[in-house]
Amino acid sequence: MTVVSVKPDLIRWARERSGLTVADLLKSFPKLPDWESGSARLTLRQLEALARKTFTPLGFFFLPQPPEDKLPIPDFRTVKDEPVKKPSPNLLETIQICQRRQEWMREFLYEQGQDPLPFVGAVTIHDNPVDVAADIRRVLGHGPEWASLHATWHEALRAFRISIEEAGVLVSINGVVGNNGHRKLDPNEFRGFILLDKLAPLIFVNGSDAKAAQMFTMAHELAHLWLGCDGVFNLVELQPSANAVETFCNQVAAEFLIPAVELRACWPQASAESEPFQVLARRFKVSPLVAARRVLDLGFISKQDFLKFYAEYQRDERRKAANRPSGGDFYATQDLRIGRRFAHAVVRATLEGRLLFREAYQLTGLCGKTFDRYAKSLGFHLQA
Repeated sequence: MTVVSVKPDLIRWARERSGLTVADLLKSFPKLPDWESGSARLTLRQLEALARKTFTPLGFFFLPQPPEDKLPIPDFRTVKDEPVKKPSPNLLETIQICQRRQEWMREFLYEQGQDPLPFVGAVTIHDNPVDVAADIRRVLGHGPEWASLHATWHEALRAFRISIEEAGVLVSINGVVGNNGHRKLDPNEFRGFILLDKLAPLIFVNGSDAKAAQMFTMAHELAHLWLGCDGVFNLVELQPSANAVETFCNQVAAEFLIPAVELRACWPQASAESEPFQVLARRFKVSPLVAARRVLDLGFISKQDFLKFYAEYQRDERRKAANRPSGGDFYATQDLRIGRRFAHAVVRATLEGRLLFREAYQLTGLCGKTFDRYAKSLGFHLQA
């Protein structure tokens, strides 16, 4: 057995970075306390297993000191009374997956002669959020009452996502790292992020978050796109951040989903109902949670009233999720995780011989027959 020399600080750093405790790992690694104290050394096989368990690249264990994990994009995350925690391996790896996809898509579109998207960075925080929201609707091909064309807010959410992709923006909604169901993304750490680019901007939405919040996340990230500012955010309790950029993006998102003029006109009647936020949700085709947040924005309810409704709604959503059957259509899920616009481009390039199958597998996270069947679900027929 090959014994390797690893500094105890690096072993401790890898464990803490993964969010796991000593107790979490003791069953698999009984000697972990000795490794962290330096009183025992690991074999190469044990180190490889520890690296997999803690989601740590093997080479990191041979560095002279623990590296500093930094987000490659601006960090707009906030918490109530504590400093923002260091990004988890799950968040970092998710961003890296999206960056690789964006880089490939940028080159693909450049070769196709794609013109830069004119709306990226088209506004500043000094612009009127109402005007910016109207411009987003124009680019997406939505009228002021676009959501009313759909029977439910779930259908409106789907139509919203599709219209964003059709406008030239990559959209990925995923609740795990890649396709690894054991590495669930934590919505308390982040709700979404945007990677800016003139040719291939990418919006990522944390699919582990409640669907009620996902529509607001997409609208928020679109505002970032119009502003020309990438970053990651969490938006605690759907509350506005003190950061000027986040405040502006929240205002644009709220105006896009529920125009203030219309809400002021219908609030007196809705407020007389026993469930006013559900009434607004049906009218504007948003979740009751987003409706309540917008009512708070306009000062029609107190923050205390909103937080009470927020807590009740979240409890109800968790109960529904617990009773909801698991599973679903794997290939329909890939449309969300990979993004249909990106997937079409990858399959097309593979079909035309401009992308090797192994590269397509790496980009999509799908291999062999699984990739072939997904391509078929998109309307393509591939033969490796």
